[in-house]
Amino acid sequence: MAMNMAGSAGGGRRGRRRAVMAEINVTPMVDVMLVLLIIFMVITPMLNNKVNVDLAQVNSPQDMPDANKEDSVVIAVTRDGNVFLGANQVGVADLGPKVSDLLTNKPIKLVYLRADARARYGTVQDVVDNVRTAGVDQLVLLTDRRSSHEPAAGGE
Repeated sequence: MAMNMAGSAGGGRRGRRRAVMAEINVTPMVDVMLVLLIIFMVITPMLNNKVNVDLAQVNSPQDMPDANKEDSVVIAVTRDGNVFLGANQVGVADLGPKVSDLLTNKPIKLVYLRADARARYGTVQDVVDNVRTAGVDQLVLLTDRRSSHEPAAGGE
């Protein structure tokens, strides 16, 4: 009889099943999404293809939305005289052939120049000369809008 009781006690345990958990644990998914958000927040500013320059400020600049397009040819001259074609630093002497190569398949040969307001005028002039020899139809000098509280440089 003792054997029979032990056998029925074991059979009772096998008959009971644990309740299945029907909830989805979203904590790992939230952790992954937060990590992805942080990665995108860090990488997005790095994807900017512009060289940081302080543009000259004028009272009535003209909007140039095409300058921000991915396929536009943008040259930047920094304060210390470095010249960049897109995000790549180039020498002033190499600028003409490289711009010419970028403009070969374009119907409108347009180049945007972003020169720092404190860049040496001679460096900017050399860049303009080399770009003109590349067969550029239009050279656009990009500027920023002057704040209303700043005085004009010419004493206006």
